[in-house]
Amino acid sequence: MTDRTSHPWTRLRQTLAGELLAEFIGTAILIILGCGSVAVAVAGLPGSGRQAVAFGAANWLIIAWGWGLAVVFAVYVAGGVSGAHINPAVTLAFAIRRNFPWAKVLPYWAAQVVGAFAGAALVLGVYHDAIDTLLASQTPPTGRSGSVGTFSIFATFPAEYFGNGVWGPLVDQIVGTAILVALIAALIDRRNQAPSANLAPFLVGLVVVAIGLTYGTNAGYAINPARDFGPRVLTWFAGWGSAAFPGDGAWFSGYWWIPIVGPLVGGVVGVLVYDFFIGSVLAVRPAPGAEPTPEAGRVPGSAEQYEAGDRTRPEGDVLSETEQTRSGRQM
Repeated sequence: MTDRTSHPWTRLRQTLAGELLAEFIGTAILIILGCGSVAVAVAGLPGSGRQAVAFGAANWLIIAWGWGLAVVFAVYVAGGVSGAHINPAVTLAFAIRRNFPWAKVLPYWAAQVVGAFAGAALVLGVYHDAIDTLLASQTPPTGRSGSVGTFSIFATFPAEYFGNGVWGPLVDQIVGTAILVALIAALIDRRNQAPSANLAPFLVGLVVVAIGLTYGTNAGYAINPARDFGPRVLTWFAGWGSAAFPGDGAWFSGYWWIPIVGPLVGGVVGVLVYDFFIGSVLAVRPAPGAEPTPEAGRVPGSAEQYEAGDRTRPEGDVLSETEQTRSGRQM
């Protein structure tokens, strides 16, 4: 009988590379389903013959629930390997406050951006007929270059009422991402009322739905640098031109950096707010019999089993508190 761990590809998967593969596919799934829902609302339904009446503002419900469910399934897919950060803002926040190794931050970011690019490429491949038909039906017919409406399938832009201002959409991205990361921190904190039965991914998805329904129209609620930047690069290559880079439209210009900087700042703010108001209180007032929040990359309550070779994960071990490979922890 051969030792499977001796195979080079198997050994590669047991290191940081395995986590990066998980971040890649998790982020790709996020974009495939999330941007896919926007494609349905913007181009798919209007041109398919399946929409008898215009949905109007109800199209926003398709988008909000599409992105929420995209997060749910992306986390379920990647959570057991990498913790399913699928968001550079989450990775940065957890490196600052959750002992996530700094050496993994840039590799995680790269995997997330490349995964987002790949996911957007698949959406474009499936929906290019709908997009091009929509553009051709406009009066006068237009191409992709500068078409903010079809560009919005893939990346974000600010609301017209900001009037080319920077601070409005930047603050929106900081606040939206701070809400996201603070609530993620609450949902995975076992000292608090963390959900059981592996429901945390579903509830994190509901957080994204809530943010979309309450703050989404300001700037498209990117709240994730990879979610915006990866598809933005794809649209630049695919012909959307200045709408992608530098991020120009009729009422905004040079927007491309805001969905990157805003979420990175907001993620740190969110985890700091949670730790100041809740985490620090729980640290000095542990609930009777509660398990402490494990370090990132450790399996709660089963370190000895893990080192002995038992890979069975405890129920509910999800997100960035999930199992990391031993070799990844040693990096």
